[in-house]
Amino acid sequence: MLCLASGLHVWDEAAHDFLSYFNATVLTLYGHFSWFPRIDMQFQTWLAGLIVVNILLLLLTPFAYRNTRWMRPLGYAFAAIEFLNGIGHIAATVRGGTVGSVQFPSVSPGFCTAPLLLLASGYLFWSLRRSRGTPASADKLS
Repeated sequence: MLCLASGLHVWDEAAHDFLSYFNATVLTLYGHFSWFPRIDMQFQTWLAGLIVVNILLLLLTPFAYRNTRWMRPLGYAFAAIEFLNGIGHIAATVRGGTVGSVQFPSVSPGFCTAPLLLLASGYLFWSLRRSRGTPASADKLS
């Protein structure tokens, strides 16, 4: 579910010009703090990267359903990243922008799907916690 919510979130960001706000924020922070990494991106590179990551995560789904041990840390990391991503979009919308010079005319790009990220990441956290002591199906055979 979190993979699908993440894919929908990427569409939401792409459809609402997220990258222009992101790049403006990065350049502003880089201008104020010399240590801040300058990671401004091009639309095609950004979108292609996110699509590839989402496809790879979807391909790992069968291992997650089998409760494979090596997937658990990845699941926790993915849930944490997407939860923080959702919180970040909501917080940016409440604030009205990211930095002083980067303001949103209404809601931040990605805001509409941010609650889906929160719900799906919360469900993944809950599922990981609930299945903690359950052995993986492959482990049952050995």
